Amino acid sequence: MTKKTLVCSCNQTMPLDVAQIAKGMGVESKNISLSNALCRQEIGNFIAATQGSDEIVLACTQEKKLFDELAAEQEKPLVAPIKFVNIREVGGWSSEARDAMPKIAALLAKASLPDPDPVNTVSYQSGGRVLIVGPADVAVDWAKRLSKNLSVGVLSTSNGTLPQDRDFPVYSGKVKSVKGFLGAFEIEWAQENPIDLELCTRCGACVDACPENAINLSYQIDLDKCKSHRACVKACSSIGAINFDRSDVLRLETWDLIFDLSKEPLFKMSQPPQGYFSAKGDPVDQAIAASELMTMVGEFEKPKFFSYNEKICAHGRNGQVGCTACVDVCSTAAIESQFRDGKGIVKVNPNLCMGCGACATVCPSGAMRYNYPSVSYQGQQIKSMVKAYQAAGAKSAPSLLLHSNEAGQELIQAVGRLAVTQSNQFKGLPAHVIPFGLHHSASTGIDFWLGCLAHGYGQVAILLSGEEAPEYQQALMQQVDLAQSILHGLGYDKNGVVLLQAEDPKSLQATIGGLIVRAAICPSATFAFALEKRETLEAALEHLMKHAPHQVTADQPLMLAASSPIGAVSVNQDACTLCMSCVGACPESALRDNPDMPQLSFIERNCVQCGLCVETCPENALTLVPRLQVTEIRKKAVVLNETKPFHCISCGKPFGTLKMVELMLGKLSLHAAFSGEAMERLKMCSDCRVVDMMNKPNDNDMV
Repeated sequence: MTKKTLVCSCNQTMPLDVAQIAKGMGVESKNISLSNALCRQEIGNFIAATQGSDEIVLACTQEKKLFDELAAEQEKPLVAPIKFVNIREVGGWSSEARDAMPKIAALLAKASLPDPDPVNTVSYQSGGRVLIVGPADVAVDWAKRLSKNLSVGVLSTSNGTLPQDRDFPVYSGKVKSVKGFLGAFEIEWAQENPIDLELCTRCGACVDACPENAINLSYQIDLDKCKSHRACVKACSSIGAINFDRSDVLRLETWDLIFDLSKEPLFKMSQPPQGYFSAKGDPVDQAIAASELMTMVGEFEKPKFFSYNEKICAHGRNGQVGCTACVDVCSTAAIESQFRDGKGIVKVNPNLCMGCGACATVCPSGAMRYNYPSVSYQGQQIKSMVKAYQAAGAKSAPSLLLHSNEAGQELIQAVGRLAVTQSNQFKGLPAHVIPFGLHHSASTGIDFWLGCLAHGYGQVAILLSGEEAPEYQQALMQQVDLAQSILHGLGYDKNGVVLLQAEDPKSLQATIGGLIVRAAICPSATFAFALEKRETLEAALEHLMKHAPHQVTADQPLMLAASSPIGAVSVNQDACTLCMSCVGACPESALRDNPDMPQLSFIERNCVQCGLCVETCPENALTLVPRLQVTEIRKKAVVLNETKPFHCISCGKPFGTLKMVELMLGKLSLHAAFSGEAMERLKMCSDCRVVDMMNKPNDNDMV
């Protein structure tokens, strides 16, 4: 099936060279339709394209809604959904627009790829039960408005006049905890006031009875004014809403939605769960949140962003905790640690997961994998873009600007628009900088970045636009530091990977100005980005090491930071007894024993530096060594320690190591229970030890 590409100069505000773009994309010029007013006078060009059997790639995102509506009105259904791509703000609206044809070709080539495989989905169900939390006056006001369409309740956190009509439940108290997600929120609060608003009929008897005027139409007792006359209790005796010795202090309710009007949000995380809306005291934000609440009734789906391979997870073994990277980085509390039978795994609540991908970025083993989209699909996009960029006649390597599809994309587009309207201050995106949108800026790491450099990019820049949680920023900083140390150690420019921070168009313009034109750091690789993180990382490292200006040697490996997911293990041979507990603890089969002799070997390529071997070793004989070793050494099994077997003094069968038995004999030699025959039995295998004890029944030693 062929593709038809529609490009538009947007009223001739940007130069477009169709022949050069087509050359980059590897298609004939006739397959690219050029318009100047595609959304207006030349709309017929679009309608004509929909009548054919070609898939359509349309280089306009501003008028997406218009084009979708026109396509739906046609009698002949489209063969596939239209793919929209922005070439205007990121290419054509720039001071370097005439040099941006290779970039435009790259963006269109990326859009022409088949869609990624669909991912599994996570379901939610909401019946429209919303709890409004906040000061009584404003909470009640919103409850009155929303109650026409939703089932509402109010949790008053400060006193205010309550309506006489009981159209919805009103509670009072201080929130103690809140958890959950759309359709399944649990909120617990302390009912600290003697009056239970749920039981109160608002008859006003308590207001009249109180001699201190400590009760008003909020139907809550001002405990500073109350002198404990208990006249209110007597007045409410038939209802029983007032109790100064209330035992049910804590209350727990479940709700589908939460409308939070508190000054401080109940959820402190940067990405709160779906179904939670925080508007604080801003009337505009409150109105927007209320409008969104009205739509949150029914069944909903979102992508399941991740997959988890328990078999290669380095979280825990033998009751010991190893890697906790994913648990530590998750800002939505979606990941928790679980131990069963001494084995540690992590459990991810897909309903709480917001798809940042940071867990996969920091996971050293690749047990946690991001799927929206997968690294393998992103690799296809990366390779298609650099190929098109080069084929279009670019004289330099492209730089890749990774950004979020929300705040990051808005910033980039704003800079492009300002390059037209305020060209004296804004220049737009440089011609060699290709933007690459991500669901979240934290969803890629060193495997992807180094892979991009290996495939011909001159630089990879990751844009932080202010929406990232502190945990994600820290994780990306560590990943960038590691990438830079590897590049620098191999003799490349460490600025091949950089982290950018900008929260407004002005700061972004200043920041991207530092993304200078660069040559590719090495010849382009041919490997494919794999689904498995370690495969991609190892392929990238091998390629970069092969072409490195500074070659790593066996006696001088490249030393890395402690956060490195690659490295070795050193063994104190004097302390190691070859008990092999480390082998059983290693989740990646980096440490191995030899069934034929007491020998501990190590494959460096498999090691993820989780530290489980160090935590498990009873002799404290192991130390992690974060480093990058010569490729061939990394692939081979290297003997770390070996010794002679100890043979049973009775039958001659080997049953342990010479060092282990010698150590045991040395420690027990001074113990009174181990003398004479008992000491000799320590030198026997288990079978011979039993036989010896049966043959000497009067021997009372403890062996």
